[in-house]
Amino acid sequence: MLEACSRLRRGGALATAFCMIITRFAPSPTGRLHVGNIRTALHNWMLAQKLGGKFLLRIDDTDPERSKEEYVEAIRADLAWLGIHPDGEERQSLRLARYDAAFDVLKAAGRVYPAYETAQELELKRKVQLGRGKPPTYDRGALDMSDADRAAKEAQGIQPHWRFKLDHEEAIAWEDGVRGIAKFDPKLLSDPVIRRADGSWLYMLPSAVDDVEMGITHVLRGEDHVSNTAVQIQMFTALYAAGFAAAPDAAKQHPEFAHEALLVGTEGKLSKRLGSLGCDALREKHIEPQALVAMLARLGTSLPVEAIADRAVLLDTFDLSTFGRAPAKFDDAELERVNTAIVHGLSFADAAPRLPGGMDEAGWHAVRPNVAHMGEVAEWWRLVIGPIDQLDFTDEDKAFLADAAKALTWSGDASFDPWGALTSSLKEATGRKGKQLFLPLRQALTGMNHGPDMGELLPLIGEEGAKRRLERAAEG
Repeated sequence: MLEACSRLRRGGALATAFCMIITRFAPSPTGRLHVGNIRTALHNWMLAQKLGGKFLLRIDDTDPERSKEEYVEAIRADLAWLGIHPDGEERQSLRLARYDAAFDVLKAAGRVYPAYETAQELELKRKVQLGRGKPPTYDRGALDMSDADRAAKEAQGIQPHWRFKLDHEEAIAWEDGVRGIAKFDPKLLSDPVIRRADGSWLYMLPSAVDDVEMGITHVLRGEDHVSNTAVQIQMFTALYAAGFAAAPDAAKQHPEFAHEALLVGTEGKLSKRLGSLGCDALREKHIEPQALVAMLARLGTSLPVEAIADRAVLLDTFDLSTFGRAPAKFDDAELERVNTAIVHGLSFADAAPRLPGGMDEAGWHAVRPNVAHMGEVAEWWRLVIGPIDQLDFTDEDKAFLADAAKALTWSGDASFDPWGALTSSLKEATGRKGKQLFLPLRQALTGMNHGPDMGELLPLIGEEGAKRRLERAAEG
């Protein structure tokens, strides 16, 4: 059994730091979930499950223009489809008063300040700094403004946006669960804008406030957030120092962080394709949730991607020490391969709710090896219930099929093999063997050149149905 208190370490080791592991997934409800954020949700859920903790869903809906309730419902539905069930849910739109409170505390402590530059002025500053060979960070020009300067701006109707003031005196460092020791010089970072002139919030401060008040202990996210983490570490420290909240541990001022490599496609960046890789689109392509989970659980790790439907196995092998730094390649063909293998492993009980009417366990067992995804089952089942395509046969094959119709015998004995009996009889009577023997029979009985094992399929077609098909093929 895992210790009650655990801490992430690169290399997979665990040490005491928190008494309850709490992870979170924080999507913005501005669209459907796609493979990139599904992977983030899955890994945070797996981390919580592995360490006996909790996994929370936080809906980041502070942008009223882009956030839609339909996407909130879709996020919940997609997670449920994947078998990811949060232990709790929070919505940022219901927590605006808490962000105001944190803002006021930081403002009183001198850690936030108003800035009045327009977007055009900031762009010009960036170009000037780049031209001088300097990093295009904010020059803190707003800190040089006097009270009279600020009053003059507001008299002109210019409302300020607000920036968090980074502490430039000490380097920012943390032990990253994937990347190892991470360090940032705060002088090379811009003081981030945390609040717009209209009073609405950007991501950084609300996220830090939520992590504090939701008791988040571990944050596992994409490496594109690394610089955000550096800024938020200072926010955590500032919030605790200003008395907004009490730190869970005097020596621990922020959650454990781990940043995993981003997903890319087989031909490069994946971002342009994310819209076609959402749960809704994947469901339309008949991808099984178990297949998507099996693939994303190990994508970007040193472990092989395998068709593992048992989540206990995936959880048992989940370890940040296996996560690599190279971009993780998402391959549609690999997902389809895993999906097919998952389908081939489905028991009749698991598949039954989605099988065509009248299809029993014998039918599923017969067609399953030929099914690439569950959307194909009905088409394969048509080989049993008909109608089937009528192919053209040579006169010689027609005569052979007429003999087959007469030679077809049946028995009520459950152990009787009508296909074996038919082919053995025809082989002896006609001298045919191999493809010359089997292919015309398959074509006449199924209308196809390939397909399920005829020994399993013929009993499902039945004596009368099989005889009619053979006679029809013989008549042409």
